[in-house]
Amino acid sequence: MILKGVLPALVTPFDENGRIDFSAFEKLLTKLRDDGVKGWVPNGSTGEYNALTADERASVLKFVAEFAGGDELLIAGTNAGSTWEVIEHTKRARDLGYDTVLLSAPFYATPATDEIIAHYQSVLDAVDVKVVLYNYPPKVGVEVGLDVLDAFVDNPRVIGIKESSGSLLRAIDIRVRYGDRYQVTNGSDDQTLDFYLWGATSWICGPANFMAKAAVDLVNTIEAGDWLGARGKAQTIYRAMSSLESGKFVQKVKYGCELAGTPVGVGRQPLLPLSDAEKAEFRAAVEPVLNLK
Repeated sequence: MILKGVLPALVTPFDENGRIDFSAFEKLLTKLRDDGVKGWVPNGSTGEYNALTADERASVLKFVAEFAGGDELLIAGTNAGSTWEVIEHTKRARDLGYDTVLLSAPFYATPATDEIIAHYQSVLDAVDVKVVLYNYPPKVGVEVGLDVLDAFVDNPRVIGIKESSGSLLRAIDIRVRYGDRYQVTNGSDDQTLDFYLWGATSWICGPANFMAKAAVDLVNTIEAGDWLGARGKAQTIYRAMSSLESGKFVQKVKYGCELAGTPVGVGRQPLLPLSDAEKAEFRAAVEPVLNLK
């Protein structure tokens, strides 16, 4: 699998009763496809996988796989709090047509480096999938660091890493240490231009749920080699990205979908809807991106 272009880290739409809203989901995916995304990443942190039952997670994977076209990338989020659970979710994803999964370290357990390596190896031994590692220490409390990448450098089924540490130095370290061995996908949304400069080839992007056209335009401009033009586009979206990174990420992405004309409901508790003041702040931040009136 070649990781390329903008891949939305999909929200999970909910109706007013808190159930998954597949009608809203279809409308969202149709718009994102029209806006030029290259594939789909369901059941990630933006998709509130931690708030879904195992059957709900499988229903999301099934729906997205059936919607996807043959030339669109499919990467399943199969993370959980234990290795056993991850293996079970990964087996279900494989049965539903996903041959690549996105995996951070297990949450809450705060495993040591040797335990993280053993965790990934257990998943690889149990299920015939390719793995995109996911470094997201603010969510799970530990780094999927260079020692982990060292451990899998000779394993062709570990194809890349999504970097969401918030540190550009990670992209530089990976480029200097491994060259092109690992495909780097950007997960630090406010640093996309910088990550591409240091070798990222794709962007697994939560904000793409509501601003896919702007995200695709930025990546297309970078890939065309117009770095000054890309800098201007990155500057236009920066305020929105900065607001997202400041907190209440999922709630803001879902409100962004409402502003963009593809409402997807609100998050499941413990996430609460944005206050009127928070909505006003975020609307002002995204106004230049969505051309709101």
